[in-house]
Amino acid sequence: MDVQQGGPRVLPFDVTHRLVLSIALPMTLGFMTTPLLGLVDTAVVGHLGEPDALAGLAIGAVLFDLLFASFNFLRASTTGLTAQAFGRHDRREQQAVFWRALISALGCGILIVLLSPLLLWLGIQLMGPQGAIADATRTYFSIRMLSGPAALANYALLGFVLGRGQGRIGLLLQTVINGVNIVLAILLGLWLGWGVAGVAWGTLIGEASGMLLGLAIVVRGFAGEERPPRAELFSRTKLAQLFGLNRDILIRTFVLIGAFTLMTRIGNSFGAVMLAANAVLMNFFLLSGYYLDGLANAAEQITGRSIGANYRPAFERGLRLTGLWSFGLALAAAVFFFTAGPALIRLLTTSDEVRTAAGTYLPWAAITGLTGALAFLMDGVFIGATWSREMRNKMLMSFGGYLVALAAFVPTLGNHGLWMAMNAFLLFRGIFLAMGLKKRADQTFRFAQ
Repeated sequence: MDVQQGGPRVLPFDVTHRLVLSIALPMTLGFMTTPLLGLVDTAVVGHLGEPDALAGLAIGAVLFDLLFASFNFLRASTTGLTAQAFGRHDRREQQAVFWRALISALGCGILIVLLSPLLLWLGIQLMGPQGAIADATRTYFSIRMLSGPAALANYALLGFVLGRGQGRIGLLLQTVINGVNIVLAILLGLWLGWGVAGVAWGTLIGEASGMLLGLAIVVRGFAGEERPPRAELFSRTKLAQLFGLNRDILIRTFVLIGAFTLMTRIGNSFGAVMLAANAVLMNFFLLSGYYLDGLANAAEQITGRSIGANYRPAFERGLRLTGLWSFGLALAAAVFFFTAGPALIRLLTTSDEVRTAAGTYLPWAAITGLTGALAFLMDGVFIGATWSREMRNKMLMSFGGYLVALAAFVPTLGNHGLWMAMNAFLLFRGIFLAMGLKKRADQTFRFAQ
C-alpha cells in the first residue's frame, strides 16, 4: 500500500537476498562471457599463423575498448534514472528515460562513425604500429567502428533493463551479443579465412543482433502504456539532468582509466618481465571485478528504486545485503587466490622469469578484491542515487591520493610500491565515498520516515 508520511508518498518494497542475487548473478555471468570472446578472437586469428595480424587485432581491440569504455556513462545514467522512475511506479517517465538514452546513444554512435577516419589516425599515431601490423589494425578498427551506433544503443538497453531489475534480460542480451560474435568470428575468420576482417564483422553483427533483440523486448513491454509526449521527452530540465550525469560519470571514467594506464606505464619502466608479471596478476583483479560489478549493478537498482519510492528502509537493507555479499565473496576470492594463485600463474604463462616475478607480488593482487569491494559497492550506490557530482569529486580526490602514494612508495619499494599504491587507490575510492554517504542519504530521504 502507498502511504503518505509528511511529504512525497512512500512506496514500500522488500529487499531480500533473492532480489540482490536475481540482479547480481545474471550480470556476473554476462560479464564473464566478455573475456571468453577475447580468447576466441585471439585464437581465431592466432590459428591463421600470421603474427602481424594477431598484433594488429590486439592493437585495434585496445583502441576500440579505450574509446567505448568512455561511453559507459550511457549505461550508468540510464540505470539510475530508470530505477528511480521504477521506484515511483512512473511508467511514462521510464519510457522517457529510455528514449532519451537511446537517442543520445545513437547520436554518439553516428558521430563516432563519422569521425572514425580521424580516430583511426590518432590511434595509429598513439600505438605506433608499422607495416602489416598497421594494416591489420586499420582493417579491424574500420569495420568494428561501424558497430558504434549498435554498441552504444546496447549500453542504453542494458542500463534500462538493469534499472528495472531485469537481470535475466541483461544476461540474455549479453549472451546473444557475445554468442553471435563468437560463432561468426569462428565461421568468418577461420572457416572462410577472412581473418581479422571476419572477427570484426562478427563483432558488428553481434552488436546489431543484441540491439535488435533488446529493442524488440523493451518496446514490446511498452505496448498499451501511455507514451510520453514529445515536449516531456525533450524537457530541458530532464535533458540537463541527463547531460550533467553523463558529464560527471565520463570524467570519473577518464580518471579511472588514467589510473590503470599510469600503473601500466610505471610497470613498463621496470622491464619486460615485470610488466608481463603485472599483466598476469591483473587478471586476478579482473576476475574479482566480475562479481563485484554484478553486485554493484544490484546496488544501483535497489538504491535508485529506494529513492524513487522514498523508502529509506529498502535503501539501508539493500546497502547491508549488497555489502555482505561483496565483502563475503571478496574474502573468499582472496583466500582462493592466495592458495590457487601459483597454479593460476603457471597456467597463464610459461616463462619461468615471469612466473617467479608474479609469485613475488601475488599477495598484492590477491587482496585487490577486498580493497576494491567498498569502491565497487559505493559506485553502485552513487550511480543508482544519481549523486554523480559527489562521485566525480571523490574520484578526483582518490586519484590525488593515488599520485601521492605512487610518489611515496614506488621510488623506494619499486613494484611492491606500485601495487601498494593501486590497493591504496581502491581503498581511497571506497572510503571517500562512504564518508559522505549518511549525510547525502539524510538529504535525499529528508521527507521519509
